[in-house]
Amino acid sequence: MPDERNTPVMAQNFIHDFIDEDLAQGGQFQGMTVHTRFPPEPNGYLHIGHAKAIFIDFGTAEKYGGLCNLRMDDTNPTKEDVEYVEAIQEDIHWLGYDWGDRFFYASDYFEKMYDCAVALIKKGLAYVCELTPEQFKEYRGDVNTPARSPYRDRPVEESLDLFARMRAGEFENGRMTLRAKIDLESGNFNMRDPVIYRINHMHHHRQGDKWCIYPMYDFAHPIEDALEGITHSLCSLEFEDHRPLYDWVIANCDLPAKPRQIEFARLGINYTVMSKRKLRQLVEEGRVSGWDDPRMPTLCGLRRRGYTPRSIRNFSERNGVSKAASTVEFAFLEHCLREDLNDVALRRMAVLRPVKLVITNYPEGQSETFPVENNPNRPEDGTREVTFSREVYVEAEDFLETPVPKYKRLYPDGPECRLKGAYLIKCTGCKKDENGNVVEIYATYDPESRGGDPADGRKVKGATIHWVDAATAVDAEIRLYDNLFADADPDAGDKNFLDCLNPNSLEVLTGAKVEASLADAAAPASFQFLRQGYFCVDNKDSKPGHLVFNRSVSLKDSFKF
Repeated sequence: MPDERNTPVMAQNFIHDFIDEDLAQGGQFQGMTVHTRFPPEPNGYLHIGHAKAIFIDFGTAEKYGGLCNLRMDDTNPTKEDVEYVEAIQEDIHWLGYDWGDRFFYASDYFEKMYDCAVALIKKGLAYVCELTPEQFKEYRGDVNTPARSPYRDRPVEESLDLFARMRAGEFENGRMTLRAKIDLESGNFNMRDPVIYRINHMHHHRQGDKWCIYPMYDFAHPIEDALEGITHSLCSLEFEDHRPLYDWVIANCDLPAKPRQIEFARLGINYTVMSKRKLRQLVEEGRVSGWDDPRMPTLCGLRRRGYTPRSIRNFSERNGVSKAASTVEFAFLEHCLREDLNDVALRRMAVLRPVKLVITNYPEGQSETFPVENNPNRPEDGTREVTFSREVYVEAEDFLETPVPKYKRLYPDGPECRLKGAYLIKCTGCKKDENGNVVEIYATYDPESRGGDPADGRKVKGATIHWVDAATAVDAEIRLYDNLFADADPDAGDKNFLDCLNPNSLEVLTGAKVEASLADAAAPASFQFLRQGYFCVDNKDSKPGHLVFNRSVSLKDSFKF
């Protein structure tokens, strides 16, 4: 279910200015309900860039009390799969949006698209072209030279006959195309008699082998929008030069509506790539564990890493909507997550690299409990009881046999330190194994310091240290994630993005110790591990008896406003 806590509403932006003008001046939009659509291609999983488009498409409809359709753009059968269709639906629902009963496939309109193409031929506005791909490129022309095609003046009846035979499967792939007859001299190369149908003898995941000719996106897209009654077709900026073709198709085909296309800048984030082709390559070559690898920018990967719908919607809103392309810091996405989890995540203690601390003057066999706040930001979450006994686990980094300057944690004869919520202790020594590794730390405690709260007024020079009771601790596997790429711009220039992969993007810690209250933790629960960061239960590998936690984000915020 969507998170209703301060769910962001889209701020006014240039798209809304256009819509306001359309609604105010009447004409074709007078009295119409604002109707948008989100048209993903089902050839991969959605990523954080799609989240911006989802926020704009669905958010604009919400702002105007309108409608937003979900439409699978399955005009290209090459890599389409029902797996992707289901994943796309799941991701959109997870973000908190719903399309009601307005779920469509572009392939639902194949017959109507074919009819539109036939009608264009009859009007003398389309023709069958037999240029090979090599000839097509040769005859394309340049800014000073118009394009040409020896088939442009082919008789209408001949084009109708050939197009019908193309549909019937008489010709091999690449033998013929159907082109719109527009303007071979246009400075916009998209208008130089673009291909609107090509032959492709490939099985379609929904249509089977019914079709062997498929419409190009630039032809199919406006027809789909018009048939669904879309008022405003919101697209990313690379379609700006395609808008004249969009409008040409709307104007020259017999369609029930005349949508308006408006373009916005896509989302760019550093330290990542968002090309579906490149993301698929990472998966297929085993560079990551799958589309849902927590290092991937896919929505399923971010969800597995512990990102919340609210953090992604806040991120999308605060980035704004503009025509200017820009690159956002990945640290800002982390900031939005940290901000959200700080409000809602329960606090727990976990020791990632444990070493045993023995409190030598604490009675053997004795244990007690301490009340600890679940979240200081949410008093309504109350407290929990944490057990304490003679032996606890602390972080290995919280002890140095020979301290460095300004080190305020545990070392022999060092200052008193606080065990979080429990007692003040003073380190007395340690025990090492045959390799010189510290296996136990020894300390004494002050029985009068129960609670260990700085509010008790005692001034302690040492640090406050988190811990886990050894008698009740639960084992866990901890996965520490960093950026998948070491280069801030792995797509720049002629770089091979694979050469930019970060070899230290994942560190797996086994044998970590977490407090007993986490024994039954299950996905999608998130927690703040004191001093360590925010962690979530892995939604794939964690199970009773084998807890796995993924670090979602560190406590330190590196983003600067």
